[in-house]
Amino acid sequence: MSDTTTKGPVLAADGTPLKKSLNRALRMQKLRALALIAPLLIFVLVTFVAPIADMLFRSVENDIVSETLPRTTTLLQEWDPESPVPPDASVFKALYEDMFIAQEGKTHTVLGGRLNYELTGMSSLFRKSGRKVEDMGEVYQDQFEDLNPFWKDGENWNALMGSDQWLEKMAGWDPKSNAKQPRFELRDGIEEILPETSAKFRGYATFVQTVDEDNLAKKDPWALIYSALYDDLTADGAASLGNYAGPAATKLQEAAAAAESFETVDFVAAFKKIDKDWVNPEVWQTIHTYSPTITNGYFLNAIDMQKSPSGPQMRPENEQIYLKLFWRTMVMSVMITGSCILLGYPVAWILANLPARTANLLMILVLLPFWTSLLVRTSAWKVMLQQQGVINDTLVWLGIVGTDDRLALINNQTGTIIAMTHILLPFMILPLYSVMATIPQTYLRAAKSLGATNWTAFWRVYFPQSVPGIGAGSILVFILAIGYYITPEIVGGTSGTFISNRIAYHISSSLNWGLGAALGAILLAAVMMLYYAYDKIVGIDNVKLGG
Repeated sequence: MSDTTTKGPVLAADGTPLKKSLNRALRMQKLRALALIAPLLIFVLVTFVAPIADMLFRSVENDIVSETLPRTTTLLQEWDPESPVPPDASVFKALYEDMFIAQEGKTHTVLGGRLNYELTGMSSLFRKSGRKVEDMGEVYQDQFEDLNPFWKDGENWNALMGSDQWLEKMAGWDPKSNAKQPRFELRDGIEEILPETSAKFRGYATFVQTVDEDNLAKKDPWALIYSALYDDLTADGAASLGNYAGPAATKLQEAAAAAESFETVDFVAAFKKIDKDWVNPEVWQTIHTYSPTITNGYFLNAIDMQKSPSGPQMRPENEQIYLKLFWRTMVMSVMITGSCILLGYPVAWILANLPARTANLLMILVLLPFWTSLLVRTSAWKVMLQQQGVINDTLVWLGIVGTDDRLALINNQTGTIIAMTHILLPFMILPLYSVMATIPQTYLRAAKSLGATNWTAFWRVYFPQSVPGIGAGSILVFILAIGYYITPEIVGGTSGTFISNRIAYHISSSLNWGLGAALGAILLAAVMMLYYAYDKIVGIDNVKLGG
């Protein structure tokens, strides 16, 4: 008998190969599952992953120095930061140009605030210099204007520097209309003749039109442009002006001839006159050290170190606070976790072994703190723990302590531990209870029937089965404890505050977001390391929140 069956792929009901049909069905299932979890995934990305990524970026971001002082930081790379003398005059001239532009945009104060984190006095130095730097450029401005009134008028400058097409557009533009002001365009060839003036004028025109949103035709140039014009007219290539035949050619040639006799500005002396700190090498060392766009300075500060010309070094002992705060945070969080275990374990055991009706009523008391404001609970502890508070008054009434020997329970570590143990206790009781409720009581009775004492039956039979609940509660309490800052701030005083209090201070008060982000990143890394160690020792798979 011959085999007439044709070999080939198994087909589905619609005639497509079964394997292809199954793959398509599986793909659709995955897409439907992804669509279901997409809202939660987006929520986690936006509210959790993105803020952490932003925090990590801010902890190393440092582009404000190089962006605000681009010319200065470039020239400063050639200066030896270990030199006992300040940089040469070219750096001071670059500082004048950068500072002039920065003070127009009001960014010099922001830069001063950033550098003030590293060297006290930098903020006031930049603020003072921003107010007086314009006087340096006016030395050249006054001389050009005295030479010829032509240089006083902003429209004459526009005709000299602007292209014919742009001038035509400006002539047809109505400032009262809703139409946008035509963007400034340099005249062809002017950049080769007046490179410095062209660069400064372009920056000035862009600032007026985009930042100030003002009419460029009605504005007079910055004093900085006059000093740039002086540089161009006295440069080695200024002889090419003789071949220039564009607008104001005679005025330029006249100015070039007169510029050789102009009074000049000694920028080193001018900045020294503003403030003697400008010739202090330490100021320039700070600018040089923090000129890169990416810095490890925040992380060094977070571990009580600092950058120096010779490399990282420890801060003076009287300025070392963060390592102490990290250690205090970890130790006190462990103590709070231990206190919650000691207090929460018996409560969870009683709840797990009572009849369901009674246990449910008592569970309301455990959950009651969740219905009360954290601030109210913490403030209540502040009242109770005072030396004239309820607890001390009770101890005096009972004769346990004398009237003059009241216990110091507030504004110290004791107050923080007591208040936070009370606040975090429910987070220990609930996981313990949910695990204990699944442990059959018959195990204990069986152990006793085999001759075990109550203690032996508990320790060798019951306790090991409750360890997963202890693990879950400990993780919850410990991670919550190291991140608390309201309770330590209110009841902790100077010796009971956590590292989280300094993070909150830098984020909300000092506005040193970089240092706050670095402290947060280190705290996050410490938690992850402890979590990893816990997983290796105990095993995260053994952590349970219930049956």
